[in-house]
Amino acid sequence: MPDREFPRHLSLSAHIRALGRQSAETVTLGEIIDTFGRRAFGALMFVLALPNLLPLPPGSTTVLGAPLLLISPQMVIGFQTLWLPRFIDDRRMSRTDLARGFEKLLPWLERIEQVSRPRLVFMFGPVGDRMIGLVCTLLSFVLILPIPLGNVLPALTIAVLAFSMVQRDGLLALAGYALAAISGGVLFLSAGVVMGAVHHLVGWFGGA
Repeated sequence: MPDREFPRHLSLSAHIRALGRQSAETVTLGEIIDTFGRRAFGALMFVLALPNLLPLPPGSTTVLGAPLLLISPQMVIGFQTLWLPRFIDDRRMSRTDLARGFEKLLPWLERIEQVSRPRLVFMFGPVGDRMIGLVCTLLSFVLILPIPLGNVLPALTIAVLAFSMVQRDGLLALAGYALAAISGGVLFLSAGVVMGAVHHLVGWFGGA
């Protein structure tokens, strides 16, 4: 189980609060990973996806999305220990910016933690975790693209699926899969609108 080393005596929200309250001005991705343990795939994906739901400095979604694009395929393959290249491990982010974003979202996370519990656990395991990894891999590609507001639904979907892994909550996993379907539909419609606009402009300039 990829999350078996996550320290369950502390809630995920408590760990995130502690991460934001440390004194150092910056934090590396490697330090975030070490906080949760390199087998805690779900917890790590949640922490990396969550800030993308809020306005962040330009380029932040790429910084946070790139590790997701490396973590989720390792879940698909079935790796038991996370690996990231050194240049990603050493990427630094402002702890203040992260803490500010987390503080806005943590009250919602704490409410969900109060009602979430292990259920429909057959949805997890070698096959279920790989399915979640596959969906998150596809959405991570979208997350790193510079699409205005285009990162919200993919980030929310990854966060929900990752949290479902931490909690082993199958109902949350079902909600995550539903959000993935909605995200795919929205992206498909958006791509159609963009292609239509480009075709219209090409035709307009061609006829001018």
